[in-house]
Amino acid sequence: MIDAIEKLFGMEPHHLNAVIFSVLTNIVIALIIVVAGFWLTGVLTRFTTRILKKSETDPGLVSFLGSFLSMALKIMVVVSAITQLGIPMTSFLTLIGAAGIAVGMAISGTLSNFAGGIMILVLKPFKLGDEIKALGEQGRVSEIQIFNTYLTMPDNKVVIFPNGPLANGNIVNFTREKTRRVEWTFTLTHEASFPEVEKTIKGILLEDNRILSKSPIVIGLDQITEQGMHVKVRAWVKTADFAEVYFDVNASAAMNFSKANIQFAKS
Repeated sequence: MIDAIEKLFGMEPHHLNAVIFSVLTNIVIALIIVVAGFWLTGVLTRFTTRILKKSETDPGLVSFLGSFLSMALKIMVVVSAITQLGIPMTSFLTLIGAAGIAVGMAISGTLSNFAGGIMILVLKPFKLGDEIKALGEQGRVSEIQIFNTYLTMPDNKVVIFPNGPLANGNIVNFTREKTRRVEWTFTLTHEASFPEVEKTIKGILLEDNRILSKSPIVIGLDQITEQGMHVKVRAWVKTADFAEVYFDVNASAAMNFSKANIQFAKS
């Protein structure tokens, strides 16, 4: 048996035992480095995030830096573990370089997303908590990470956008400004008296304290068609009140038009 081991490995059994012990030791140490390193990465990332939040750093930047720090530290941990296994870093880097072209083609989109994340943080087309419409979806920005931005929809679904297309596409930010214009279009019968319609609508808007009095209220006859009269109404409100004012005025208009015998046109 001993002779077979010597012929197979070209070394004496006690030397082979020493080699095996050394290899197993390096594997165990490498595993400890990975486990402890990933744990410390989580601790450092959470600690850094808390410090940044206390310093009133932009929430979007906090999310981005936290994600970036976590990834960078994990890469360092993995490289340290590989080094502990005795794999020369020069050989490791050469292997990475040889595969670089193929991998580069595969991750070109990922690099584009990373660059898009940087552009979003620098140019600030939106921030955490903003309601935006982009790439055909509308929702609230809940998280900005290195490669992706998360949008929470009104029904609480989460849409994940890659930062590259998001940064290079059209973005509508509904909450960036403090005020917004609300617009209604009422289609009424030809028999409706426009002065009476105007008086009724103006009364509704003036009674609502959420309508900003410093900005003009516009009530105009947009067009007259075979279907009826199209009355356009415009008023300004605080951005936070936009949705409530829109629905409340619709409800008030339906009730007050009925009282004033103003009829909606049939579609």
